[in-house]
Amino acid sequence: MSFSLEDIRELLLKENLLKEFVSDQGWHLTAPTNFSFENISYDSRQVDESTLFFCKGLNFKEAYLQSAVSQGLAYYVAEQPYEVSAVGIIVTDIRKAMAILAMAFYDYPQQKLQVIGYTGTKGKTTAAYFTKAILDHTTNNKTALLSTMNTTLDGQTYFKSHLTTPESLDLYRMMAEAVTNGMTHLVMEVSSQAYKTQRVYGLTLDVGIFLNISPDHISPIEHPTFDDYFYCKRQLILNSKTVVLNHESDYFKLLKETADLYHIPAIVYGRSPETTYQVTSLAGSGHPFTLTSNQGHLPIEAEYDILLAGGFNQENAASAIIAAALTGASIEDAQTGLKAARVPGRMDQLVQHNGAHVYVDYAHNYLSLKTLLEFAKSEHPKGRVIVVLGSPGNKAISRRHDFGSVLSETADVVFLTADDPAFEDPQKIADEIAEAITNEALLIHYEMDRPTAIEQALAASTAEDSVVIAGKGVDPYQKINGEDVLYEGDYAIVKRLIEDKQL
Repeated sequence: MSFSLEDIRELLLKENLLKEFVSDQGWHLTAPTNFSFENISYDSRQVDESTLFFCKGLNFKEAYLQSAVSQGLAYYVAEQPYEVSAVGIIVTDIRKAMAILAMAFYDYPQQKLQVIGYTGTKGKTTAAYFTKAILDHTTNNKTALLSTMNTTLDGQTYFKSHLTTPESLDLYRMMAEAVTNGMTHLVMEVSSQAYKTQRVYGLTLDVGIFLNISPDHISPIEHPTFDDYFYCKRQLILNSKTVVLNHESDYFKLLKETADLYHIPAIVYGRSPETTYQVTSLAGSGHPFTLTSNQGHLPIEAEYDILLAGGFNQENAASAIIAAALTGASIEDAQTGLKAARVPGRMDQLVQHNGAHVYVDYAHNYLSLKTLLEFAKSEHPKGRVIVVLGSPGNKAISRRHDFGSVLSETADVVFLTADDPAFEDPQKIADEIAEAITNEALLIHYEMDRPTAIEQALAASTAEDSVVIAGKGVDPYQKINGEDVLYEGDYAIVKRLIEDKQL
């Protein structure tokens, strides 16, 4: 893959992103030569003389560019010129420029895939896995996945994701690899940060799904306000050919108004008769539900069953059925796929020897934790809800207060512990959660060693209790002081303790 300096000039001018070319020949709007690039990179350690280098990021230092030039770099893209021998392609917005140039460099792979994108405060990963499980039957396993936990570009081999939505350069490289691997569909999670930082600038989704919204990721380094967070989330609607909306979401009317204003076809699902497709829970073994049509035309009216408990997961499944049907899936594909679909770290259930149920879930914000604890209380009304919980360091600071509020409303016992503390002291984070707890009857324990906290929670339970291990799921790492430290994973720890220590 390659493209020329003149190609770059035309692409940037078309998007009104080009300021000027800066070289030893002066400042001009014409390219100084007709050089062709064989590589593109934003990592100064991965450059050579044929690489186009992007100077991007809040932590970018001129020293990175100087290091790249010393390795032979001849051209860079930046928002300002630097005193180096390389030619500068100066742009008004480095992130938008990187997105536009990356998709062109990789020959617009999104046009060779059916792209389904999910956003929302909770449920993105579950709904994405549900959708892939359905489309695997439709496409004969030719569906790629970009999710918070794992990524697959060949439909079968998974690796750990570093970001919910990759940087634009990585995103289009991954898409191109998926195309090379013969994939026909891509299911991806689209974070609010992806829109705020222009990682998906210029990307149009074939189907965009807006699951729900509640405050999250509010911090000085993410979104300064809920308004900013919600606005960034809503950009998915404007960048989708068809949008699927959850009628049960907060601010649903604004979501629907947004779609209508920009003439984006919208399909609404939920439990209300006002929806296009209505979800109704059924009694019986498993977790069956029906999807019925009030005014829709997709052939998806049927009975479905899923492995995961909770009405909220039935709604996630409904969104997946609609999205998959819009991109070619049949009722049989949906029924078969959903019946066997598993989601790593989502609503994994185990039973202790004393009869207490344990729920391991990735719940990591206000809405997901509240939904999970309310489910545990409804399933085990005679017992206590015992929770193991932490909050990440150096991001989403608002979650700490939110967790204190949820615990006050729905928990009986909590073991506060570490959860990706990064560069912060996990005890300090735990203290901030505790400061927001207003229920004086809530019993609070502190144990910063997470496996020990889990063991203590299991040991404290009785037959009628439910134990909720929230936050990590099957994540095999803890982020500590800038490193990914190997971690057994919540589910593996619970399983081991039940089997080895007979808890």
